[in-house]
Amino acid sequence: MSVFLPTLLLCVYGFFSNLRPSEPFLTAYLMGPDKNLTETQVVNEIYPIWTYSYLVLLFPIFLVTDYLRYKPVLLLQASSLVVTYVMLWKAEGLLAMQLLEFFFGLATASDVAYYSYIYSVVEPEHYQRVTGYCRSITLFGSAAGSLAGQLLFSVAKVQLLHLVIFTLASAGVAFLAPWFLPMPKRSLFFHKSPGAAEERPGSRSSSQMEKTEDLENKMPLNIQESTTMSRSSEAERRHSGLKEVLRVLFEDFVQCYRCGPLLAWSLWWALATCGYFQVVNYAQALWENVRPSKNYEIYNGYVETLSTLLGALAALLVGCLPVSWAVWGEMALFLLSLLMAACVFVMDTVKDIWLCYSSYVLFRATYMLLITVATFQIAASLSMQRYALVFGVNTFVALLLQTLLTVVVVDTAGLGLNVYTQFLIYGAYFAVISVIFLLAGLCKLASRRRSEQEVLTNGRAETESDSPSSSEAASCR
Repeated sequence: MSVFLPTLLLCVYGFFSNLRPSEPFLTAYLMGPDKNLTETQVVNEIYPIWTYSYLVLLFPIFLVTDYLRYKPVLLLQASSLVVTYVMLWKAEGLLAMQLLEFFFGLATASDVAYYSYIYSVVEPEHYQRVTGYCRSITLFGSAAGSLAGQLLFSVAKVQLLHLVIFTLASAGVAFLAPWFLPMPKRSLFFHKSPGAAEERPGSRSSSQMEKTEDLENKMPLNIQESTTMSRSSEAERRHSGLKEVLRVLFEDFVQCYRCGPLLAWSLWWALATCGYFQVVNYAQALWENVRPSKNYEIYNGYVETLSTLLGALAALLVGCLPVSWAVWGEMALFLLSLLMAACVFVMDTVKDIWLCYSSYVLFRATYMLLITVATFQIAASLSMQRYALVFGVNTFVALLLQTLLTVVVVDTAGLGLNVYTQFLIYGAYFAVISVIFLLAGLCKLASRRRSEQEVLTNGRAETESDSPSSSEAASCR
């Protein structure tokens, strides 16, 4: 029951917070009669705010989430989603929509609380199972929301404004679930369980994960002790605790990224996620140019549903693929990144909405396949603290690259390019990624071939040196 209740509540929250019928039609809604914004305002002035706020808030939210032990940040995320959709329903004007994007960036940055909470209330033997539940329910919620939105829009002829109201109602249901979650007594860094402290590799054990000393042992845990402690001493301890956590994070960061395979998969993660975010964020604007919603019926909801479900299926099939990722990983990244580049080029150059839709579905499915492989390859040799750290760093680097790309290509403060030119650049971006991993794969194959030749050469030399003593060996027998 202790595992069932928080898992059930998290699944309810994950489903309804991702059940967003209005999401596939956001660009059409903003550019339609309800908000009456121009394409330049939506693409070049409103959407970039999400990228900037996500980047700025990610690291502070990461620390606050661990320090406050997840539940308060889950409540913050739920509140941010409600505020986002209330503003999308009622607010008007460019500035209001930019503020809306900030709140949505806050909600997105708070995802770390959703994906970390469960590890603080269940035992490690349940990690794999509950992770599968929580991640799959978010994909199912997203797909169900897209499908429901399309059916309501196309079949029931519901207005886009009403889809926003349905999304707000779903966010309202999601807002209720976190209140009933139990408050965790431990977290990954600030509040460790008494048995969590392990020896650090640099001092006594190189095979164990680097962890900081249990900080709870340094802090008063009962009322009598805390009342006798002065305020200055308490503040000093909190400050030293933060410094200790930051020191451990930095040392773990250095230790993790010394590993060549982990660095390669992390590099692809950061580069590809940056491009993926850009393509997904601005795909609706491209579709609006190819097939304007004012003149034609659009099917964005079906496309988002199909791409999400195929992506989830591709992720499930990763374990069945007979590929030695340790050997052929870089070449697979080269080929599939090249396929993603081709999909983006087709979306940009072929002015046919059905080819645009098909390319988008293939693009998302390919990304979800590879990001699942990258997740597994990175997590296979990491324990929970380093798992959270590496994934957080990879996401931060992806957002940093995305911010640079947004400032230069999208924002009116930079080039402020139209959406077709943007997608041409995104296609070239994925082509560059494929070239990087082609070179890395060729270097790895060449290095492996040299190593095999050296082994053969050394083996022959040892055989020749041992041959004169063969008669002596025979006599010893």
